[in-house]
Amino acid sequence: MLSEIVAQYTSEPTGYGAELTPGNFLARDAAKQFDSLSFDLPNAENPIDFLNTYTDVKSDNDNLIKLAHGTTTLAFKYAGGVVVAVDSRATQGSVIASQSVKKVIEINPYLLGTMAGGAADCFFWERELGRRCRLYELRNKERISVAAASKLLANMVYSYKGMGLSMGTMVSGWDKTGPNLFYVDNDGTRLKGNLFSVGSGATFAYGVLDTGYDHEMNKADAIDLGKRSIYHATHRDAYSGGYVRIYHINKEGWEFISLTDVDELHWQYADESRNRGA
Repeated sequence: MLSEIVAQYTSEPTGYGAELTPGNFLARDAAKQFDSLSFDLPNAENPIDFLNTYTDVKSDNDNLIKLAHGTTTLAFKYAGGVVVAVDSRATQGSVIASQSVKKVIEINPYLLGTMAGGAADCFFWERELGRRCRLYELRNKERISVAAASKLLANMVYSYKGMGLSMGTMVSGWDKTGPNLFYVDNDGTRLKGNLFSVGSGATFAYGVLDTGYDHEMNKADAIDLGKRSIYHATHRDAYSGGYVRIYHINKEGWEFISLTDVDELHWQYADESRNRGA
């Protein structure tokens, strides 16, 4: 019975390796073969309507698929480059699934992406972006710009708009024009800006960021601002927590700065507050 249901809603396999055989594998151009992606879709007249019938985030109907997620990520530009800061908690509804998720994806030595939404969607599409950025370098003999990389990602996910992807990411890096920062989500929305925070704890992070942000700040102050913003978000948002991971980007590329337990930061900031009060 189950096999009949699967067969009813499964199309013919396409995409990676669909046309490869042992006889023609070496003769094919791998760059062209894997230049575009395609996935199995429900064998329905309208796949988007089919998906909406069986998924609902807010409904009380337990028979529907619910995609529960929560996190806090942020990135901002300043005079010395870009700071990227994220938490490390992964949740499955009200259950903490992990406290050690790496939510920064190293696309190439000059580009970073962040993960917010569905972990699998973010990880897959940003790894795919890294592959396409590498192909661009091989074909054009130069690094891809941050703007072009973010546009590639937006175009890829736009093809699956309304089909259940869950992704809110920031693509940041340094290119010939200097530091750049873009926000890209699962609907193909693409925004350029100086400061973004994404996730369930973003409103708390924005409160700290907006208070302390100064484009002319030095590197130490910028890193501290990112760390404090994520910490305060984890303190107020139950879906954020674990560790604060910090990266810094300048003309030499990205640099990993620190990984700090939010419990340590809590007592550190509490001591600082008491010392100021004394």
